[in-house]
Amino acid sequence: MGTPITQGRGARRRITILGSTGSIGESTLSVLAHADGLGEADFEIEALTANRNVERLAEQAKKFKPKFVAVADESLGGDLKAALEGTGIETGAGAAAVEEAASRDADWVMAAIVGAAGLKPTLKAALRGADIALANKECLVCAGDVVTEAIREGGGALLPVDSEHNAIFQVFDFDQPDRVSRLILTASGGPFRTWTREAMLEATPAQAVAHPNWSMGAKISVDSATMMNKGLELIEAAHIFPVGHEQIEILVHPQSVIHSMVEYVDGSVLAQLGTPDMRTPIATTLAWPKRTPSPSAQLNFAEVAKLTFEAPDLHRFPALRLAREAIGAGGIMPAVLNAANEVAVAAFLAGGLKFLDIAAVSEQVLDRAGRLNGPARLSTLEEAMDADAQARRMAEECVAAKAAA
Repeated sequence: MGTPITQGRGARRRITILGSTGSIGESTLSVLAHADGLGEADFEIEALTANRNVERLAEQAKKFKPKFVAVADESLGGDLKAALEGTGIETGAGAAAVEEAASRDADWVMAAIVGAAGLKPTLKAALRGADIALANKECLVCAGDVVTEAIREGGGALLPVDSEHNAIFQVFDFDQPDRVSRLILTASGGPFRTWTREAMLEATPAQAVAHPNWSMGAKISVDSATMMNKGLELIEAAHIFPVGHEQIEILVHPQSVIHSMVEYVDGSVLAQLGTPDMRTPIATTLAWPKRTPSPSAQLNFAEVAKLTFEAPDLHRFPALRLAREAIGAGGIMPAVLNAANEVAVAAFLAGGLKFLDIAAVSEQVLDRAGRLNGPARLSTLEEAMDADAQARRMAEECVAAKAAA
């Protein structure tokens, strides 16, 4: 993408949060509440959505008073309506209601719906011209060309929320992209950074979601443990920033203080640092191109004392290799990888798959999908969703085969 451009905004910013009851959604509301408490808030909530957590969504609605709330599970529409009876807040249920929330007149939309389910709502908001605070990496992994084209067509800005991409966004010279020699995505290494492959064979879901630095949902925590999250971030970065994917490197940095770096042709390396708290990148995107206070703790360099780095181990974490193969192949392959990984992670969390089999299933599906005749470049959402559906079927077959073995 080129230089991010936002259309003129009114003095009061209208906010929609897609996925408000998840970790990112809760953190976004925390930033908004903090700014409001300092008397610096200048926003109003247009819409909030959730998947199934009606109780928490209703609590948020009563506190922040959005105009519209929606729950993705259509069967829970009656519960949501009853919970907000008498408040004057409009409610909706089902996929169409979530898309309606994305289509409403908000200047800034937090896209935090986990997985491929976030694709259609995000595209709706992008085509309408909203600034998209993107916390759903699957949107760019599955349909990066489609999403970035929708943002260009709508005229809004793509504001990355992932801490790594947000860090690069803050120090990337969009006016001189040809002067960038490489991007360096940092990774904590996850909870199994020092484990042997033999130990990882017996890793449990509880161990996999116990991230050493970040507080995240179960799926993304498992992705961190396999380092698939870093592979998906590599694919995402190739769509956000105008560099070749060969110029993007991954470096393990256990302290999670340096969130990523940009190296320029003159040898300068610019880095963004901060405590491991998602409220910092959220605040950056919320106020962009200005700054707003965040409740994140300030970085204490004396307490940090030491920063260390190491190369990732591709033998123990093959997901990184798979991601490079997928972005190198292009077309449907990133979408295939994402879908296969989602199915495998769900099976692991349900106790139906061993930890190391997550990457094994993803590799098997990539290999099978490589024999399909998919487009060299995705041009429609339908192409991405078709690839997603095929990959899920293949992944489910692979999971079933491993369970029966």
